[in-house]
Amino acid sequence: MDTPVKVKKGAGGRKGGGPKKQSVSRSVKAGLQFPVGRIGRFLKKGRYSQRVGSGAPVYMAAVLEYLAAEVLELAGNAARDNKKKKIIPRHVQLAVRNDEELGKLLTGVTIASGGVLPNINPVLLPKKTNESVAKEPKSPSRATKSPKKA
Repeated sequence: MDTPVKVKKGAGGRKGGGPKKQSVSRSVKAGLQFPVGRIGRFLKKGRYSQRVGSGAPVYMAAVLEYLAAEVLELAGNAARDNKKKKIIPRHVQLAVRNDEELGKLLTGVTIASGGVLPNINPVLLPKKTNESVAKEPKSPSRATKSPKKA
């Protein structure tokens, strides 16, 4: 006769008592470092819309990860140019402001302790002409000065 198969309680809807599979996060499935589940939770909690699709947090995590990688790469290059090993806010500022697209994206953003881009208006710079440079000596000699009165 047929003996009924006992279903283990607490099997999470699975039949039988086989070994439980290791769960795989959505970040791993998408090949991302940023947390897809957390971003999805924030999208739902933030009440940006009534419903949030399953692909929205994956896409948003990918975009955020790309932007972070781009900024970090450029800031790392700026740090290396300044012969530093550590990225500081100044390097982030230089990276963002020197990149056209990131600069446009972050126009209204103030980066704390970032400073400003070095910029001198060409009008303020001294004029260099070939004649005046050749005639004037670099340092005046002592002989040309007027003698001191005794």
